[in-house]
Order: sequence, then C-alpha cells, then structure tokens
Amino acid sequence: MSRQPEVLWAQRAEKVYLTISVPDAEDVVIKTEPQGIFSFSAVAHGESFSLALELFDSVLPEGSKTKTKVGSRNIICSIQKDKKCWWKRLLKSEAKHPYIKVDWNKWCDEDEESENSGSDDDFDGGEENDESDADDLMLYLPDLEKLRGK
Repeated sequence: MSRQPEVLWAQRAEKVYLTISVPDAEDVVIKTEPQGIFSFSAVAHGESFSLALELFDSVLPEGSKTKTKVGSRNIICSIQKDKKCWWKRLLKSEAKHPYIKVDWNKWCDEDEESENSGSDDDFDGGEENDESDADDLMLYLPDLEKLRGK
C-alpha cells in the first residue's frame, strides 16, 4: 500500500505549479496526459508514495512544456495549461482533499499576475536549496524617513 504525499499548488494563467513533499525521493515517475491526468510515484526510505490527480482542465502533454525539479525535500512540477485561463480549483472534482493545499509562497491572483510577469520563472537557477530563502520571507519595509521627506 502506498502513501499519499502532501501537495502544494499555485497557478498562473498559463501554468500550474505542484510541489510534492517527499523527502529523499528516489525512482520518481511523473506523467501528465493532455486530458489533465497527473500521476506521480516515488520511493523514499523504503516507503512507496503515489498520487493520481484529475486536473481541472486539459494541459499540454509531458515533455512539451512540463518541467520537473527533484530536490532533497520535494518535487516541483510546472505544468503548462492547454488554454491560457485561470482555474476555479486544481481538480475537476469539488471534493476536499486533505493532502492538497495552496502554496501561498507561489500564489498569485489574476490581477497581480501582470505585475509579477517577469518574476514567475519556474525554478530559481537550479540550486539544490528547495527551501525559501530567509530574505524572501522578509516583509518589505519602506524607509519612513525618506517618505516623510526628511
């Protein structure tokens, strides 16, 4: 019996990002089908993990625009949507899945997408670090003295 990994997801008009949490994953197999079927399997510490998702809409077949990065803590997938549009949810079914959560670090609303269009590259430079940098988590605090004109 295989376990179901935790999945974080975010989207842009043309892509869906999936982050699958399986530390030290080996024998990773990822498959995307045009009709929106995403499947994943891996082994970690002698335990089998698998996942099959029926995505909200169709996607481009794997190999064309699907990118995958296997890190030491998780697997990140960037899947190209067939049509450039925003999905109401990740899956076709409206049922709640406790192992699927929103990736707030990657999330972008429709109206914010044009502002962030230059910074939505799939993966940052191929570094092995798949944790967010501390600087990314820091809030931007403006220099209040400059704003007051002093």
